[in-house]
Amino acid sequence: MTLSKLVFRNISRRRGRFVFTLLGITIGIASFVTFQSMGGSLKKEIYRESTALGANLVVIPKGSCGYEQLSVLTGDQMPTNITMEEVGKIAAIKGLKVVPFLAQKTAINNKPISVSGIQPEETQKLKGWKISQGSYFTPGDGNAVVIGTALAEQFGLKPGSSVTVRSEQLAVAGVLERTGGRDDYTLFIALPTAQRLFKAVDRVSYAAVTVDNLALIDQYIEQITVETGGLGVISDKQMLKSVLAIVGSVNITLQLIAAVSVLAAAFGIINTMMTATYERKREIGILQALGARQSTIFSSFILESGFYGLLGGITGVLTGLVASIAVAPYISSNAFTTLVKGSGTGSVIDFKLIIGSILFSTIVAVIAGLYPAWRAARLSPVEAISYE
Repeated sequence: MTLSKLVFRNISRRRGRFVFTLLGITIGIASFVTFQSMGGSLKKEIYRESTALGANLVVIPKGSCGYEQLSVLTGDQMPTNITMEEVGKIAAIKGLKVVPFLAQKTAINNKPISVSGIQPEETQKLKGWKISQGSYFTPGDGNAVVIGTALAEQFGLKPGSSVTVRSEQLAVAGVLERTGGRDDYTLFIALPTAQRLFKAVDRVSYAAVTVDNLALIDQYIEQITVETGGLGVISDKQMLKSVLAIVGSVNITLQLIAAVSVLAAAFGIINTMMTATYERKREIGILQALGARQSTIFSSFILESGFYGLLGGITGVLTGLVASIAVAPYISSNAFTTLVKGSGTGSVIDFKLIIGSILFSTIVAVIAGLYPAWRAARLSPVEAISYE
């Protein structure tokens, strides 16, 4: 009997034990892949939204932390503490162009959506939007809205449809061309109308600023801070670094949770292989009496545990990728998860992650099988054959 046939026979003889051991590995690796995949999606979307923002500087309320910076990228609701007077002071600084935004939330059919109060002309220039259906805002039409493509598809909206925002009906003027970011899921209202509806008259949530000379960006930050009496000002690179640090800490926590699952699976393999060692003592003795070397016995147990890891890794990766895609639409809307929902798939299919996870599972399983394999290989033929 060849070594591969021996390993296959030993695995298949206890099918129930095989299935439950395999499930333990599958669940552990699936958790690892799900968290890693969704974490990769967050990072990818953060980079994309940072680029799509189109600003060199972002002005945020006084005392804002990294969470508010993340909210700028996700379109999540933010405090409205910046006055239009302060926006005007920024606009008066030579070499700067400022575009204010009011970030709020509303609901359509009891489903929460992001609302952005904008200055139509300035925002279109900043973001480079194009219209796929209908028309853009027209001067003097305060009751019109423009919506993202994904939002239109989700609720069956089109030019001429109406939406209710804070008990007031607004007409859909147009639908933006797909941007691939969170703008696709946002409802845009002219700033004065948004300020009135959300009782934030003369106030906005944040302002995007573009500069003429990037070499003077530190000087502009200081000047804005002085002119506005201490509003927060960060560059796009600083905001990206800050947000990625937040996401990184969340990813580490999720990975530690997944590591516990993988560790539990490893102990399951040890338990399975130790049980197999005791059950097969007589068989091991017969093999040794027939001339099998200790290295052969050791190899058979290592291959068996490695097979658990390889197969568990494959099934865990597939389960994890499916789970990360399936879970994304049901994640509660908040600044940490809106980007995952807005990514369309909820996951990034990274072949390095797939191959790495399978290798990781196999290596963990092999390590878990070392001690049982060593115990099995060091049994003497007499001790093994006489075992009852």
